[in-house]
Amino acid sequence: MNAIPARLDHLVLATPDLAATVADFTRRTGVSPAPGGVHVGLGTRNHLVSLGGTAYLEIIGPDPEQPEPMGPRPFGVDALAAARTVTWAISPPDLDAAVATARIRGYDPGEIRPMSRRRPDGTLLEWRLTNGDTQHPSGLVPFLIDWGATAHPTASGLPTTVLRSLTATAPAPHEIRPLLAALDTELPLTEGPVGLSFTVDTPRGPVTFG
Repeated sequence: MNAIPARLDHLVLATPDLAATVADFTRRTGVSPAPGGVHVGLGTRNHLVSLGGTAYLEIIGPDPEQPEPMGPRPFGVDALAAARTVTWAISPPDLDAAVATARIRGYDPGEIRPMSRRRPDGTLLEWRLTNGDTQHPSGLVPFLIDWGATAHPTASGLPTTVLRSLTATAPAPHEIRPLLAALDTELPLTEGPVGLSFTVDTPRGPVTFG
């Protein structure tokens, strides 16, 4: 099985302290993530690193310059004690068709909703994504994303660490595999506690994040 899933768009490394996690990533890899932008009203901001091709890593955490959001921050950031790879995203050729097909196959990826953020240069980026897995909310089943007319984040010349592998563990891998198949993707799965980890090639050699 290919260690890199089909249609991978990005990985999400969530953290309760964005500045500290960006500094740690830089120290371990020798690559400094680029500021991505602010998620206005959600209380978060991100930094980005290309993973090669059109895949990238999103490091997301609380934005100290925003007021406290009305609801919880995305990706369970408020509940984290340390940085963790919480989920991943794929980009199907047709988001609406992919959601409809998955539902026919017995898996509901969730409703499609619009999102946006502003880059440091003020450019507004807008996209659509599914609101997450409610059948198996472990982060092991990806959400779906469509960038539409917005330029993909990797088009802005991000610093790069090439993705070597993405792997996962789950108490019952046989429960996850049919959900991945419903989305026409795959993920190397072994039995164990719920976990998602990736390895990147860097100027300082291979580095794994869990």
